[in-house]
Amino acid sequence: MKRYLLPAALFLLATLSPAMAANVKIGLMAPLTGAYASEGEDMEKLVRLLVEEKNKAGGINGAAVELVVEDDGSTPRDAGNAANRLTAKGVPVVIGTYGSAITEASQEIYAEAGIVQIATGSTSIRLTAKGFARFFRTCPRDDEQGRVAAETIARLGYKKIAILHDNSVYAKGLAEESRDRILKDGIAEIIFYDALQPNERDYSAILTKLKGINPEAILFTGYYTEAGLLLRQMAEMKWFAPMIGGDATNNVGLVEIAGPAAKGYRFISPALPEDIDTPQAKAFLAAYKAKYRSMPSSIWPVLAGDAFNVLAAAIEARGTDPEAIAAYLHRDLKDFDGLSGKISFDEKGDRVGDLYRLYEVDARGKFVLVP
Repeated sequence: MKRYLLPAALFLLATLSPAMAANVKIGLMAPLTGAYASEGEDMEKLVRLLVEEKNKAGGINGAAVELVVEDDGSTPRDAGNAANRLTAKGVPVVIGTYGSAITEASQEIYAEAGIVQIATGSTSIRLTAKGFARFFRTCPRDDEQGRVAAETIARLGYKKIAILHDNSVYAKGLAEESRDRILKDGIAEIIFYDALQPNERDYSAILTKLKGINPEAILFTGYYTEAGLLLRQMAEMKWFAPMIGGDATNNVGLVEIAGPAAKGYRFISPALPEDIDTPQAKAFLAAYKAKYRSMPSSIWPVLAGDAFNVLAAAIEARGTDPEAIAAYLHRDLKDFDGLSGKISFDEKGDRVGDLYRLYEVDARGKFVLVP
């Protein structure tokens, strides 16, 4: 009888073992619909490719990674709903999201649930000023971007500046940081400071007002959709004042909207995917291009990939307990080789290091790194 029982037990163990190794759930909250859908679509594609590669290599500690995706709809309200759905699905960690106001709408939900959240394109300073111990971001902050914006204006020699934002958490914060730095350092006179209404189709009224003031340059701190419209409508008015944008205008959609009027537009941003020269980034982005027949539309999906990679490293080292993951990211993760460069986090969860660069749109509509 024993000679039959032993093989049967071994067979039963072998068939149960794969099921017993529970999947590692990683949440992704991204704008798959709404104004920033192009960012979200690329975020999902890039992270899914990383999950595929991780699972082909054996997963995390032998367990397969399961990516659980929810659409934040590019709005704070939808983000709150997405966060509740991900929480209900039992994810210990979440990647996302893109906009600062959208991320902010989810922070408290994840904090109360004890979930680790890594934002990927949310640069507002106040996100890491709230003391959420499990909140991190792979993108830099607006105060750093404001410093670089002020230095860029000084470098270009502009003395009379107009600052235009859209009243969003991100855009208003960056406008304030840039204004304060410009005035503190005596770089230029700010002759206009105001907001436009986002998602409008006609900005001729505010552009006419700006043209009458005649600034030497316009610093626009909003998103690429509005920046593209402003450039196009300025060209239609035969007014060609230089415009400088923040990192939310780093998207090929800007050129699609502005057309030829995008030529000469400058923006400050972390390095574009094609300008990241680490061997790891080059190899992965080549695989991305081979799979999807295109490159990511901006740097933000790459920063979502960085979030996945540091979470995978933390889970491999400490398991799936959120408190242990957060402790690892705060204390033990140092100079991690990310897709966008070295990654470390400070005590607030902010990424350490200088990531911002200056880009200019050339006559072909390509984003060119300015030396």
